[in-house]
Amino acid sequence: MKLPVNHFKHAIKDRKLQLGLWTQLGSNISVEIVAGTGFDWLVLDTEHAPNDYIEVYSQLQACDASGGNSQPLVRIPWNDKVIIKRYLDIGAQSLLIPYIETQEDAQAAVDATRYAPKGIRGYCGAPRASKFGRIKDYPHVCEQELCVIVQVETKLGLDNIEKIAGVEGIDGLFIGPGDLSADLGYIHDAKHPEVIKTIESALKRINAAGKPAGILCPDEALSRKYIDMGFTFVAVGSDQGLLKGGADALLAKYR
Repeated sequence: MKLPVNHFKHAIKDRKLQLGLWTQLGSNISVEIVAGTGFDWLVLDTEHAPNDYIEVYSQLQACDASGGNSQPLVRIPWNDKVIIKRYLDIGAQSLLIPYIETQEDAQAAVDATRYAPKGIRGYCGAPRASKFGRIKDYPHVCEQELCVIVQVETKLGLDNIEKIAGVEGIDGLFIGPGDLSADLGYIHDAKHPEVIKTIESALKRINAAGKPAGILCPDEALSRKYIDMGFTFVAVGSDQGLLKGGADALLAKYR
């Protein structure tokens, strides 16, 4: 049995636009539904959603069963080597790691995804990631298809963009507009002109550093603007937003 190919990793490396969707409902059913839609990538969120290992395990299975080609990215709750190890073992090939502010933070994230001697990932003989041992050379080849995306969402993180991007093993940088807008003094206003200006400047620096950049933006006009600016992977909405918006719109037709 062969290691699954991480099409998202290779696409962003080639700077091919990847459209994504956030999943926050903590449901394998909703994940299976949206995975079949055709989005290039889905975030299985464990930072700001009621999600944990068992739920994500079933959501990874749902992505596999959907018949689509959506690559799941697990956003872990924190840059922690134990958390990273556990999500890798259950089969996550792409991780979105929040609140990266320094080169040291980025290096720690990469180290946690690599087996010794390259890193500190704990060894397990037959995890789900290796198809329970059926991928015989998994420890030797898994790194080829692992995708490490780090989330930059503070002024300090912006100050260190080039150093973060320069860490070997970092596949992309994701701008977190919510926390960044708060850190800039514009909480709950990610569309403030100063926030957008700061994001555009950060994007140029990330691209100049030779790494692809990503962002979440549920506003259509602004997300299209970010695409035109040069963001490579853009999440354009969420399952929670789709359910809320659809439910509100349906009731409004009758009231």
